[in-house]
Amino acid sequence: MDTITLGDGPNTVVALHGIQGTRDAWLPVAKQLSSHARFILPNLRGRGSAVRCASVQDYSLREYAHDVEEVVRSTLDGRPFVLAGWSMGVSVALQYVANASGPQPHQLVLLSGTPKLCDARWFIGEGDDLMNEIANREARLGLRNAADHKAVALTWRAICQTDQRPILRNVKQPTLVVHGCEDEDSPWDHAIELSSELPNAKLISIEGAGHGLLTANTARICDELMQFFEKNGDHHAT
Repeated sequence: MDTITLGDGPNTVVALHGIQGTRDAWLPVAKQLSSHARFILPNLRGRGSAVRCASVQDYSLREYAHDVEEVVRSTLDGRPFVLAGWSMGVSVALQYVANASGPQPHQLVLLSGTPKLCDARWFIGEGDDLMNEIANREARLGLRNAADHKAVALTWRAICQTDQRPILRNVKQPTLVVHGCEDEDSPWDHAIELSSELPNAKLISIEGAGHGLLTANTARICDELMQFFEKNGDHHAT
């Protein structure tokens, strides 16, 4: 795996990027909170120097969750951790908890996500049209060191029919859901449905914010994470 660690604070956060992102999407938050948390930042398959795959099946949420399990087992040595995801990272985090094969997080942080990728419509084209949509969305979100376009296309084909609503009731961890009210990619009603079906979730809305919370709303995300850390202090890593 292609993984870096940033920060030396008492909280441990494994942070997952979106479908077109890399770990760089989390850098603004990780740098600002470096004295409060230790961020484990992997590039999932198809990003950075992580493995490249050739088939749609290799880019399923289950395969991404296996990547996360490898990261957790190789870097945390059984220490408690928060599992955080942005955009598709939310879907991967939920799949990881559903798999239940790896060490489980004590808390979840879910940003700009959806429980129903089947209704997200991040892309609608095929072939060259899909590749053009990928390039345009990458520019719109202002992604740094974005994922390979081929990996994005294969991933979307693998996950676009996914509906994770049936598994939400089994997620028992305290969960912070943060969502922009003007999110064009994962609309606000997706956040309401996600948080309402999770047994132990708190929903935070950010007025006027879109999908790119990590970069466009860094200070607010850091404030919400700090409050979440303080509230759930009994589970902090030491």
